[in-house]
Amino acid sequence: MARPTALVTGASAGFGLALSHALVERGWRVIGTARRADRLAWVSEELGEAFIAVPGDVTDPAHRSLLAETASSTGKLALVVNNASRLGPSPLSKLADYPLDELELVYRTNVLAPLAILQFALPLLMPGAGVVNISSDAAVQPYPEWGGYGSSKAALDQLTAILGAEHPELSVYAFDPGDMRTEMHQAAFPSDDISDRPEPSTVVPALLRLLAEKPANGRYAAADFAVGRAS
Repeated sequence: MARPTALVTGASAGFGLALSHALVERGWRVIGTARRADRLAWVSEELGEAFIAVPGDVTDPAHRSLLAETASSTGKLALVVNNASRLGPSPLSKLADYPLDELELVYRTNVLAPLAILQFALPLLMPGAGVVNISSDAAVQPYPEWGGYGSSKAALDQLTAILGAEHPELSVYAFDPGDMRTEMHQAAFPSDDISDRPEPSTVVPALLRLLAEKPANGRYAAADFAVGRAS
């Protein structure tokens, strides 16, 4: 039986790396992309031939074309996870002072790139395949200084909801993993100790449970599918 194939963006660190590990351990093949080629090469060496590294920036159309070619060469996709994200300025900035060129980059990475990836991936998805766009509680809560990142994730949530309505044959989810001990979270709070936040690997089982249970298309949080929680 052929192993299922997933496309995971932001696969060199944090949640994307933890998810790639978990999928490969479960017999998947993962096409992983990230901007840092050195880190992605390390992941490829660690995970072996089951991990196909395609380094590059998801906001670059040429890189997305390469991703599309790579995905097409592997056959049908069973899962796409748009995990790559851009936080914006660090320290975070109030909207009144937000550099608009930075905001444009945030939207390119967090909204336009996921849609562009799905536009080439949709024809490659097998019936019932999963589509996961990584969201944040900042998409629904008005946290001061989170206007750039939060509004981009709110836009991604709505995009995901509409895609789910347009493609009921797929499992389409916005997934909020909650706070995690990642570089991005540290950049959001550069002077804070974030060692009390959970490791990304502890959140992956919640996403895997979501994908296994296949609830109605929509927005879900990791807490909804925490291990030990009743369905």
